[in-house]
Amino acid sequence: MSDKSTTSDTLNDFEAEKVDARRVVVLISGNGSNLQALIDAQSFDELGGEIVAVISNKADAHGLQRARDAGIDAVVLPHDEYESRDAFDGALIKVIERHEPDLVVLAGFMRILTPRFVHRFHGRLLNIHPSLLPAYRGLDTHKRVLADGGEEHGASVHFVTEELDGGPVVMQAALKIRPGDSEESVVERIHAREHLIYPIAVRWFLEGRLQLGPDGPTLDGMALPPQGMRLSHEDAAEELDEDLDG
Repeated sequence: MSDKSTTSDTLNDFEAEKVDARRVVVLISGNGSNLQALIDAQSFDELGGEIVAVISNKADAHGLQRARDAGIDAVVLPHDEYESRDAFDGALIKVIERHEPDLVVLAGFMRILTPRFVHRFHGRLLNIHPSLLPAYRGLDTHKRVLADGGEEHGASVHFVTEELDGGPVVMQAALKIRPGDSEESVVERIHAREHLIYPIAVRWFLEGRLQLGPDGPTLDGMALPPQGMRLSHEDAAEELDEDLDG
């Protein structure tokens, strides 16, 4: 005759093996507002993983304090202490790999990366850019859009390749330019869109839903269109509780 109580106790004592959280390293150069959006998502268990380190090439980057406040390892690696871009990137690779990340996230990291670096983290290196790529690659995007009289602007999350701001797009959020918009008013609304879509894209990757294959990025096994998953101005405004009539 079996002892049911013993069997029950044995089953109750069984614990499934815990799966380690997916690991993220974030690279910054300045204020770190997108880093903060990722930290906030993590605090609500909405990131799909854990930010294990924040690395900056500038010692005075405010984002380092954001990391410390969140209990995240904050590392300074000044680029001006290295004789060449390749030497710096080599040192950066070593620091990153010490933290064994599943994903490396660029959040206002103001450095042009060498092919060596990009190849090392190919397929697990994301960036966010303040335009609807492929339009307005490079710097001063807001000023250039306004100078051109553009009617639409936005933000894009993309995988990083050797081509500057030219990697496959994962997700975008559009912004309609209002009559009388200034660079400051555009920046504020673009930042809101960046903070909305970057944590989503990071979570997709950490959950295994987003991947970069030989034919481009896929989400849930389906090829993404050239503009990725795009939120219209109206959809983004609704998510952000913006006044559509403003």
